Amino acid sequence: MSDAPSERGAEVGRRIGVGLMYGLWKPRVLGSWRVPASGPVILAVNHAHNIDGPMVMGVAPRPAHFLIKQEAFVGPLGRFLDGIGQVKVDRTGTDRTAVTRALDVLRNDGVLGIFPEGTRGEGDFASLRAGLAYFAVRSGAPIVPVAVLGSTDRPGRLIKGLPPLRSRVDVVFGDPFEAGDGSGRRTRKALDEATVRIQDRLTAHLENARRLTGR
Repeated sequence: MSDAPSERGAEVGRRIGVGLMYGLWKPRVLGSWRVPASGPVILAVNHAHNIDGPMVMGVAPRPAHFLIKQEAFVGPLGRFLDGIGQVKVDRTGTDRTAVTRALDVLRNDGVLGIFPEGTRGEGDFASLRAGLAYFAVRSGAPIVPVAVLGSTDRPGRLIKGLPPLRSRVDVVFGDPFEAGDGSGRRTRKALDEATVRIQDRLTAHLENARRLTGR
């Protein structure tokens, strides 16, 4: 029996996410048509808010499997995240089980969601981990940059790390691009070069998204 994350579960998660996000905030989605309609895809999402994952999961045009820190997989929430096809990852080292499950998503022509900064911060793609380059080069899947832009410092914010309820949150999808150089090499040098290329593209997308939305 395959341990691959459930595609059906991810679709259920997408339906729950879209209802929840539109119920609590006012998402404005731009460029979702840029996400390839089929085949493996990696969504590279900036991470400034606690709702970034659920927001993208809800508004993306295809069901997505996100790499999520194992600390979130506790009690009922953990069972729920498992049920909707999300991938638990231990961030303290190389989690081979998580790597295998993530690659399975891409081998099955699914959508893998990654926060390349590793943890919630400024959301500016300033510090990228090598994991995104590894998955992109190893699988050959195109990367679609995604910028989630919402205010976390305005009055009306009830919980730290969340935009004020009923405020507008912009989700901007960028053009897909290939991270590798076409050689298929997975050496440390090739991955380092891919990480630089990825960072340049993600940073440019974020700047464009801010100009587009006035954020």
